[in-house]
Amino acid sequence: MGFHLRVSSPVKYMNKIKEISKSKIGDIVFVGSAIIFNLAVSGVYITSKIDNQSLLQVFGAFVVLLIIPFTISLIRYIKAKAKKKIIISHIIILFYLLLEVLLDYILKIPFREILVIHVLYIMVFYAAAFSMIGVSRTISKKAGRLVLSTFFVLVGCLIYNLLG
Repeated sequence: MGFHLRVSSPVKYMNKIKEISKSKIGDIVFVGSAIIFNLAVSGVYITSKIDNQSLLQVFGAFVVLLIIPFTISLIRYIKAKAKKKIIISHIIILFYLLLEVLLDYILKIPFREILVIHVLYIMVFYAAAFSMIGVSRTISKKAGRLVLSTFFVLVGCLIYNLLG
């Protein structure tokens, strides 16, 4: 009936710290990418409205280059054996980004003028946007609110773009 103090080895302790740090970095990459996505799409809407093609291309490039950090994030979550909803959300996000690359940069078709394609594109876009909000909310309430607030900025910029 004695008091036993279990002392873990310093190596195990350092490995545990590294594990925690890696997961936090992955979460920061995801949330940062989601925020950049919302702000870059906001930039696309504003530059479309003011008809500044060079800035439009810059913001568009920011959006599609997010394929890189979201792919890294997906790989990290797969390795960590994250919940299926997080993995599926990443797949939806990457599907949207690849669709964007395909339609805007590879095929270069005016798909926004073809109603059926545009409606499907919009559905995939919002599925990706809500996936970013959902995963961020899973990471933390604060991250979820931050991504949601930048999403509202995006919606405000969309409204600005659509108003005459």
